[in-house]
Amino acid sequence: MTKIYFTDEHEWLKVDGDVATVGITNHAQEQLGDLVFVDLPDIGTTLEQGDDGVVVESVKAASDVYAPASGEVTEVNEALSADASIVNANAEGDGWLYKMKLSDPTQLEELLDIDGYKSLIS
Repeated sequence: MTKIYFTDEHEWLKVDGDVATVGITNHAQEQLGDLVFVDLPDIGTTLEQGDDGVVVESVKAASDVYAPASGEVTEVNEALSADASIVNANAEGDGWLYKMKLSDPTQLEELLDIDGYKSLIS
């Protein structure tokens, strides 16, 4: 069963088993404006919760995307290398950033559900 979590730094992750797909929220991409570049991590990179995992650059600024949980990067969204605007078009779908194998699933308990995230941004 897939569960979706959010961070107060505006990342989302969809967890299926011990694999999480990570991206930024619609709210985050709206704040950033049009993305022009996404610097993705290398496959095999181990990230600790809170590490800088990705850098997204917009016409306004560059911003770090933090790892919402600890684990190893298993896949990156290669399409973003050619077209970063995919994130603007569908941040919580086709604009995902990377997938990771979670090393400590208990960290998910610290994250927000959709209601908690909506409260945060309202």
